[in-house]
Amino acid sequence: MTSSFPTDNRPPFNPLRWLTAGIPVMDRYIIGELIPPFIFGVGAFSSIGVAIGVLFDLVRKITEAGLPLTLALEVFLLKLPYFISLSLPMSMLLACLIVYSRLSSDSELIALRSCGVSIYRLVLPAVLLGLMMTGITFLFNEAVVPAANYRASQTLDRALKGNEPAFREKNILYQEFHKETLPSGERESALSRIFYAREFDGKQMKGLTILDFSQNGLNQIVVAATAIWNSTQQTWDFFNGTTYTIAPDGSFQGILRYKQQQLQLPRAPLDLATATTDPIELNIAQIRQYLATTGEGGNEKRNGSFDFGLIRKSRFRLHALYLGW
Repeated sequence: MTSSFPTDNRPPFNPLRWLTAGIPVMDRYIIGELIPPFIFGVGAFSSIGVAIGVLFDLVRKITEAGLPLTLALEVFLLKLPYFISLSLPMSMLLACLIVYSRLSSDSELIALRSCGVSIYRLVLPAVLLGLMMTGITFLFNEAVVPAANYRASQTLDRALKGNEPAFREKNILYQEFHKETLPSGERESALSRIFYAREFDGKQMKGLTILDFSQNGLNQIVVAATAIWNSTQQTWDFFNGTTYTIAPDGSFQGILRYKQQQLQLPRAPLDLATATTDPIELNIAQIRQYLATTGEGGNEKRNGSFDFGLIRKSRFRLHALYLGW
């Protein structure tokens, strides 16, 4: 005697089906309609952005500057993530316009409203998909885009400038602040020191002027031909310089000439000279670090709004005091 058992006709386990089982049919339908135009928009907007922002410039560099084709292709691919990140929000907007316009023209919105579905419930899938794309765009802009843009610029600089250092800078300015307690008990930021270098060639600073305000006004001025950062002793080595001491009443007090002298100054001016300031090459953490390096966030290593006449007037005053005017 044989016994028969009912055969299990259940379909095999599908993880994707399990994940989407809890999503209502209407939401799956609207999201499924949004994805194809969204992908089309990413491809279209990215292609237009790359063609206008990168391709024409690379073709000009290939023909005029002799940029190798392989490096041009590498730069092209490295620039692509930046334009993809720009296309994501525009593609989401395009997808919403296309899908909801089609639903309206086919009277599907009227049918859903007649079934008791509210307007807010109809736009909920698009809002949720938009929030998800917002998070993806943020992560993409933080983890991929800055690194790719930085590598693209470095590759292009090495190809066009050879061994010339890409971090050569002029008019490097660093302002150091400290916290000081007012008679009222409040604490505010006060200027301690201004570090100015005319040029940085990748190894040493040239044409330096340091104005010291650490003791109630300008009390010391340091002028040097060159200076390098001593990484072993964490100090600056100044060469062929002069230190001028200013009395509290503003009169000339003393002068000290030297061939070499070590000064306990922060490393921040070197970090400021070597750091990139292009925002598309920095993520949020790097921007915060750069602002912390520059002090109160208002210091610039280029001219900006700083009055470099202060440096020139200080140099003129030193010469006048030295000559006894």
